[in-house]
Amino acid sequence: MDAGCEVLMPWAAPIGTGQGPRNAPALRELRQRAPEIPLIIDAGIGLPSHACQVMEWGFDGVLLNTAVSRALDPVRMGGAFAQAVRAGRSAFLAGPMAVQRLAVSSTPVIGRPFGLDGTLGSVVSPLFEAT
Repeated sequence: MDAGCEVLMPWAAPIGTGQGPRNAPALRELRQRAPEIPLIIDAGIGLPSHACQVMEWGFDGVLLNTAVSRALDPVRMGGAFAQAVRAGRSAFLAGPMAVQRLAVSSTPVIGRPFGLDGTLGSVVSPLFEAT
């Protein structure tokens, strides 16, 4: 960036391979270390899900050709990529949940129709008597 570049364009994978992000931790770290620098993935994207994924990490865009030009239906594939990029950016802006190491239930136990042992739980409902 000191040389006057305005955008950094790292590869997800070797150009034309369609392998998707091969070094996800390095790409995510790059984004974290350079939040003010526009980052556009320049090569290696093969599926709309790859584009969505890098956009979820906070990248500013993807540049692709082979994934669309070699598709059986390039117009449809281009549309799929457009939707994936929008979805990934939207997810990034929405602030995804933090990844957990262990399972953590997000469903409240109160008001559940069944207890953990499979028996009728303590529900106050016109359909069931409270136990």
